[in-house]
Amino acid sequence: MIFLENEHMRASFATKGAELQHITGVDSGIEFLWSGDPKFWGKFSPVLFPIVGALKNDSYEFKGKTYQLGRHGFARDCEFTYTQPNAHEIKFTLTHDAQTLKAYPFKFILNITYKIFGSSINCTYEVINPADEEMLFSIGGHPAFAAPLNKQGDYSDYYLQFNKDEELTYHHIENNLIAETTTTIKLTDRRLPLRHELFYQDALVFKNLKSDNISLLNTKTYNGLDFKFEGFPFFGIWAAKDAPFVCLEPWCGIADSVNHQQQLKDKEGIIALQPKSNWERAWQVTFF
Repeated sequence: MIFLENEHMRASFATKGAELQHITGVDSGIEFLWSGDPKFWGKFSPVLFPIVGALKNDSYEFKGKTYQLGRHGFARDCEFTYTQPNAHEIKFTLTHDAQTLKAYPFKFILNITYKIFGSSINCTYEVINPADEEMLFSIGGHPAFAAPLNKQGDYSDYYLQFNKDEELTYHHIENNLIAETTTTIKLTDRRLPLRHELFYQDALVFKNLKSDNISLLNTKTYNGLDFKFEGFPFFGIWAAKDAPFVCLEPWCGIADSVNHQQQLKDKEGIIALQPKSNWERAWQVTFF
């Protein structure tokens, strides 16, 4: 386990998946991340790369060849190397190897940098294409935040506060794929009350979210968080059945649609990175 710490917060990470696993307030002792209880879901904040979500039949075609790749890609199960220039910053790195090339025929360098400052943590994804040809990829976050915090209160005490949306239209999921069916939820004061039933049919997947800041708040205490995610065209909100957490998931990419023809170059949300180029996005959470 690797740690970053300042006077306000302490964060810990695993080299497997470059996964953020704990965020604790120094003064309050509040653990803001989900506990990772395998009874519900054994992960904390996996990195989704080189795809987000599932592929149709867990496969895709590229240049006439079929490749097999599981849901959310392989990065979350890989060992990253890391450098830690100071007590407040850490950079994890994953590069292609013979094993990744079997499932994903692109050379790549994936850097994930975490920085803490004040009561905030910033996560930056940098994808580098070291090759002489175009690279196709998707990437996204999957952090799970505890609700209720410190096991005090009930799930129904919590709500998500959107900074721009007055209503939410989400896509349904069928067999891990994006369906054409949608549902619209009218919000009061841009609030979405949390209830376990919201996620009984899987995640809420958004393609046209206006908001770029979502706060996790509750009606009983002041404690909560602000989640900022500019530049991510897709977003997911999810929790395992009856689990005491909620995932706020900024995505550059999305699962295949039920009607997708499985050509990687035509995949919705796929990013085409030019040779010898790099690409960056970041999300940030502030805790209180």
